[in-house]
Amino acid sequence: MTEATRAVNKSPQKRNAAALRVRVPKTAELVAASLRRVIIRGELEPGDALPPESALMEQFGISRPTLREAIRVLESEALISVRRGVHGGARVNAPDPMVAARYLGLILEYRGTTLGEMFQLVASIEPPCVRQLASRHTPSGIGRLHEALATEEEAKDDPAALAEAKAAFHATLVELNGNRAMLALHETLQCIFYQAKSPHIATGGKTGTRRDHEEHVKLVKLIQAGEADEAEAHWRRHISRMEKELNASGANTRLELLD
Repeated sequence: MTEATRAVNKSPQKRNAAALRVRVPKTAELVAASLRRVIIRGELEPGDALPPESALMEQFGISRPTLREAIRVLESEALISVRRGVHGGARVNAPDPMVAARYLGLILEYRGTTLGEMFQLVASIEPPCVRQLASRHTPSGIGRLHEALATEEEAKDDPAALAEAKAAFHATLVELNGNRAMLALHETLQCIFYQAKSPHIATGGKTGTRRDHEEHVKLVKLIQAGEADEAEAHWRRHISRMEKELNASGANTRLELLD
């Protein structure tokens, strides 16, 4: 009996056991995991320099090539930035939602996700945040919303800046809700959404741009008045209108991120 035949004739239990064997991590991966832990737990803050190569090699008992492989892993995750040269070195970055968005975006595009489905997800996050804000808003929170409105007004003649200002307004609604997990998810979705290949998303069009701002202004008034039901309903209508305008614009409604 050949080796291939014996493999085919293995019992399902044995085949499953072989498939479930744990892969032993490479030394560089273990070093990267240790450094990643230090960064995520805040023992090193954004802007801090990693210790010199010689110190890290001694600390972990590894060679320079292994250390540099670990550094490349962290650099690919955008947790550190490496500057080459005499005054170079590795400096710590805060975790960036764009990194998560990049991979999640690939999954969504691979599965044929539409922009309408993205709007539906936003609609499941933002309106409940709006309701909560209207129910228990604070003067500082209302101030933040008015600042966001002022930024939109200032950017009205610059499509790129206005798209960024509108995204910031949406993000502020979720941030003021106080749920950090929801905020992280929303930031990741925004990164995907505003990278999508749609001129409508990038500019909103003249009519949509003005109407968006007016609806943002109305929302802040409803929140400030404590009108929780009407604020939530207003924001659901706003998101639904944006989705309909996108579909009517003739843009490809399928999520496209890759060139």
